[in-house]
Amino acid sequence: MTLPSTAHDALLTLASGGEHGEGGQHESLSPYLTGGGALVALFLLLWITTRFNRDR
Repeated sequence: MTLPSTAHDALLTLASGGEHGEGGQHESLSPYLTGGGALVALFLLLWITTRFNRDR
C-alpha cells in the first residue's frame, strides 16, 4: 500500500463511521425543538440588549 491509498482508506473509514440511524442524528433531537430553542434564546438576548441600551 502506498501512502495516498492508505490515507484514502482511512478517510473513507472515518467518513462512514459517523452515521447513526437516519440522517446521522440522534432519535431524541428534533430540528423544530432545536430551532425553536435557538430562536427563543436569540429573542431573549435581543430583549436584554434593548433593555440595557436605553441611552438613545
